[in-house]
Amino acid sequence: MLDEVQRAVRATAVPGKVATSIPALAGADPEGFGFAVAGLHRGEEVQGVGDWEVPFSVQSVSKVFTLALVLAADGDALWRLVGKEPSGSPFNSLAQLEREGGIPRNPFVNAGALIVTDRLQTLTGDASGALRAFLRTESGNPALDFDPRISRSEHQHAHRNAALANLLADYGRLDNPVPLVLDQYIRQCSLAMSCRDLALAARFLAHHGVCADGSRLLTRSEAKRINAVMLIGGTYDAAGEFAHRVGLPAKSGIGGGILAVVPGRCAVCAWGPALDGHGNSVAAITALDHFTTYTGWSVF
Repeated sequence: MLDEVQRAVRATAVPGKVATSIPALAGADPEGFGFAVAGLHRGEEVQGVGDWEVPFSVQSVSKVFTLALVLAADGDALWRLVGKEPSGSPFNSLAQLEREGGIPRNPFVNAGALIVTDRLQTLTGDASGALRAFLRTESGNPALDFDPRISRSEHQHAHRNAALANLLADYGRLDNPVPLVLDQYIRQCSLAMSCRDLALAARFLAHHGVCADGSRLLTRSEAKRINAVMLIGGTYDAAGEFAHRVGLPAKSGIGGGILAVVPGRCAVCAWGPALDGHGNSVAAITALDHFTTYTGWSVF
């Protein structure tokens, strides 16, 4: 079935452009493609095709995991600072944040993710380090790390995120200094992971909050809420179209990855660097569309 998914993607013309807002991402091969599925049961841990073991910059896919860590440590307190609604606007909109009094629409737009990173920094003292440690454990990859080249490039072009962070600070939404929050946020986005790593790391969301070692990170309700927010906001202002085509909770990143969850069954990661106008991978959406069509797996 995964071979069929790959053939379908290869047979489809892939429009779109590699991200250039972070110059270090611009050199990615627009023809690259990987796909991995990590099941919950013994003997079906992970399968993949294409470039599924090639690391790429996870960018905003990291927001799923920082959100999980904050909810695990701090419960529902976060929802006083961040909403749970679709954005309907670009993921880095300043106008929407100001228009709505400094409350980001959801944890996956950049303003919301900055608040989540700030909370994780307060809770742990090292937000990006806590995230890396968690992902190394869940993926089983102790070599997983930040990409310093991507991090430097993003630091040099983080003007809009800096503006968002300063606006949040002006509204009193951040505990920590803006430069520290920005540094932690950029570091988390610069993580280099493969489709294999991400699919394995996200199994706890398919397993209703239970980690790879059998321990519980989240309650069933908390895992359900993360999946729900992924469905309505994980692909930004294209969430409706994505739900229509794929029908799974998912989170995209401008590095070309899309992480998706089939509750009770598996976690899936698809990657292709060429993006559509919303910042979502064209090849990954095509692959996930075919995957849900072949399997019949959907939350609908």
